[in-house]
Amino acid sequence: MSPSSSPQVDKSQIERIVRAAVEREAVVDMHTHLYPPTFGTTLAGKSGKSDPSGMLLWGIDELLTYHYLVAEVYRVVPAHKLPYEQFWKMSKRQQADHIWKNLFIERAPISEACRGVLTTIQKLGLDPSDPTPDGWRKWFDQQDPSDYIDRVMKVSNVKSITMTNAVFDDNERERWNSNLRVGSDPRFTAVLRIDPLLRDWPTAAKKLSSWGYAADEKLGASSIESAKKFLRDWLDKMKAVYIAVSLPPEFRYPADPNDAIARAGQAVLEQVILPVCAERNLPFAMMIGSKLRVNPQLRDGGDMVGKADVQSVVGLCRAFSGNRFFCTMLARENQHELCVAARKFGNLMVFGCWWFVNNPSLIEEITRMRIELLGTSFIPQHSDARVLDQLIYKWEHSRQIIAKVLIDKFGEMAGTGRTPSQQQMEETVRLMLGGNFENFLKGS
Repeated sequence: MSPSSSPQVDKSQIERIVRAAVEREAVVDMHTHLYPPTFGTTLAGKSGKSDPSGMLLWGIDELLTYHYLVAEVYRVVPAHKLPYEQFWKMSKRQQADHIWKNLFIERAPISEACRGVLTTIQKLGLDPSDPTPDGWRKWFDQQDPSDYIDRVMKVSNVKSITMTNAVFDDNERERWNSNLRVGSDPRFTAVLRIDPLLRDWPTAAKKLSSWGYAADEKLGASSIESAKKFLRDWLDKMKAVYIAVSLPPEFRYPADPNDAIARAGQAVLEQVILPVCAERNLPFAMMIGSKLRVNPQLRDGGDMVGKADVQSVVGLCRAFSGNRFFCTMLARENQHELCVAARKFGNLMVFGCWWFVNNPSLIEEITRMRIELLGTSFIPQHSDARVLDQLIYKWEHSRQIIAKVLIDKFGEMAGTGRTPSQQQMEETVRLMLGGNFENFLKGS
């Protein structure tokens, strides 16, 4: 962009222009675990249609019982006072009341997870100082799920929600197979999630065979073609915009030659997944660093972070230069090396502050570092929301931080004697909140 393509602004105007642009720009949220009502919802609202295994989670009780807060409450009321099995036998409302009492009433709710609940309630126009969630429950019960999605998207200024569609999850796969409408909501786009193909090929092969895609553990030529057909069929069914996998910190490329499961995963990656991605011109997304169920009694709250191997990502980018890779890592210790790797490979797009680094102090640190190393060519954030309402607080909090960092960086640019134009600042915000994702999807 030419520095003279729009009127120059005075340094004192930078904050006003950046904040206005960040507030105004609608987000394309590239990674969530959210679904439209066609996937079923456990909270019926005024629609009156509840589904015990529904995948759309929303409402105050889902917010309060999110696994971040379950893990946090066990810091306050440990298992010797409330055994895990007793907690899991409680109703959703009883669990929510337990968390509310111990984290929001008896202690100051100053963690990011607690603050997120309060921000969400405030932005919805409810009173976060209410002594109990009962009034909020009545309000949520009056909402229609589909209309409420529109409301949340408007409040959070999100224009598109990217799902995570785990084809090996029986609940989700059966919904796709039994209801042609599940993926037809224009507010949502699909992503094909295929973890077992890489992480446990022998088990995945048995599943494929049971679904009519003949495959065996040896991954011969016929198994490779079956697996490719499986991916193609599901990409078509979902109209998925990329393929994704979550990987443990132990993931290595090339794989350990003494680890048969890892070697099978490497073969699937090289001979099935990346060739199909290339043929369909789709990126492959890797989320690396989660150690599952280190405390299984916490269920989803029992996962842990581990330091990953950035050189494995480098190896993939180098060996498959015709493919495009999204990558995010869970450990803070990986962020600098991953960012440097992205400087070396244009087919690598780092994105978001995932899970345990999705906290304000770390979001700010990571965003500053990425700008300093990558300029405007990265995706600063995704929500990773599992509860619809979380879109509100995750984007409210992240917008504040992204704006703060951009104001500082444009101020530093102005300090050199070259003041950024309004067009440059607004275009940067557009790239950060959706443009870079959309461009990378297209390969541009």
